[in-house]
Amino acid sequence: MITFAVSEEKNKWLRDKMEALGILEKDIEEKFIRSSGKGGQKVNKTATCVYIKHIPTGIEIKCMKDRSQSINRFLARRELVERIEKLSGIKTGSDIKREKIRKQKAKKQKRANQKHQTF
Repeated sequence: MITFAVSEEKNKWLRDKMEALGILEKDIEEKFIRSSGKGGQKVNKTATCVYIKHIPTGIEIKCMKDRSQSINRFLARRELVERIEKLSGIKTGSDIKREKIRKQKAKKQKRANQKHQTF
């Protein structure tokens, strides 16, 4: 598998997630495009934007969050993993965070209602 310009821990996490979901590198079509936006001449000269397409599902992702092509490749694959998890019904990290915040708000609202309840 390919390693990216991120920590070995993150590379291992991505490898494990892709393997668990059955995403193969050969199923990913990858293209590099010139980015746009901030970055000056460097961005205008180099192809740092990454476009990937997962052929079996047809999911397309375009990532140009960073100036580094390698980091964008990692981020695009991470987004692909999250989208496939969401399609398969598996709870993603963002879903868990959202649920935790919802529970906290409900608990806070319940306490406020009990505090201001008139007898």
